[in-house]
Amino acid sequence: MDFIAARRDDQVRMLAELVKVPSDNPPGDCQAHADCAAALYQALGFTVERHTVPQELVAKVGMISASNLIVRHRFGPGPTIALNAHGDVVAPGEGWSVNPYGAVIKDGWMYGRGVATSKSDFVTYAYALLALMSLGEKLSGTVEIHLTYDEEVGGDIGPLLLLEQGLTKPDYAICAGLSYGVVTAHNGCLHLDVEVRGKSAHAARPETGIDALEAATLILSRLYALRACFAAQRSAVEGITTPSLVVGLISGGINTNVVPDKIVMRVDRRMIPEEDGAAVARDLVAFIEAAAREIPGIECTVRELMLANPLKPLAGQERLAAALTKHASALTGEAVATHGVPLYTDARHYCNAGIPTVLYGAGPRTMLEANAHRADEKLKLDDLALATNVVALALLDLLQ
Repeated sequence: MDFIAARRDDQVRMLAELVKVPSDNPPGDCQAHADCAAALYQALGFTVERHTVPQELVAKVGMISASNLIVRHRFGPGPTIALNAHGDVVAPGEGWSVNPYGAVIKDGWMYGRGVATSKSDFVTYAYALLALMSLGEKLSGTVEIHLTYDEEVGGDIGPLLLLEQGLTKPDYAICAGLSYGVVTAHNGCLHLDVEVRGKSAHAARPETGIDALEAATLILSRLYALRACFAAQRSAVEGITTPSLVVGLISGGINTNVVPDKIVMRVDRRMIPEEDGAAVARDLVAFIEAAAREIPGIECTVRELMLANPLKPLAGQERLAAALTKHASALTGEAVATHGVPLYTDARHYCNAGIPTVLYGAGPRTMLEANAHRADEKLKLDDLALATNVVALALLDLLQ
């Protein structure tokens, strides 16, 4: 803790440098930020492995450029603990009171896109590992830091690719989070593209056509009736409530005086940790197709755009959670507990690979307080120091 306290200003300067380099995704041109992060880590004395993502994979997820960075430090024989943070961020949008890439500090808070989610944990994890190394103790295990750039588009060319390529095989994983709670579960997400096709006709003779909008309306009514049933399906995880379903986009039609021949809809279905992603996808596709068959002549094509499985509790996760909650509670003077969140993250890729995973890092009490994904995203600099201390002390417990 003395080591970390003495380097508080260095942490703040490093975070400012990371915020000042844009890494909006989309468009997903993140190579410059990866280069910046690698240089900052090397300046701290770390050896940085650079794993450039092949261009065909980058293009497949709708990005322009990305690299995955790995830092490894082996203290001795024992488990490997991965620390993962993502450097890609959503675009700033409108409404900022400061330059979103300015790293402006006001009243002890730094403002900037990505300052809380999760460029801050590039710094948290670096200085937690440096603090551990400064003790000079013989510990049992290895710490890896994984810096990736595709969380905003699902994590397939970040954590998932690192695991699939065999570049890492951690026993545990801690992924970017907030400082006043340890996330042990989160929702999953399914995105579907639904195309409903009929037959166009003059509006004066609608009986000669097949109305795709009428069929889409029927499908919508069935979906909303299904959604109403979700209220009875409550998760046992604190912080997570029920499954949800939203039809977020609808387009179609030709003109006011033409029977619409095609309607396209986008469906967002959130899954609680108790649900299985593949089963939810299979059942929802079948449900939509069955509704479409109620109107003769209608063709319906349902395409899966994304399937993100929930983050589920795994055996061994309790070791991570216990170490983090113990030290966070001691340093804050309040009970810091485990909970779930209704969003989804790329931490699920570690979980899907059988690796016990939790989310913890630098940030305020809630995403809302951080203005995450909104104008004036901010981070209390005291929380950067807090999270660094907690992670360092938790790692010390886990590797002793």
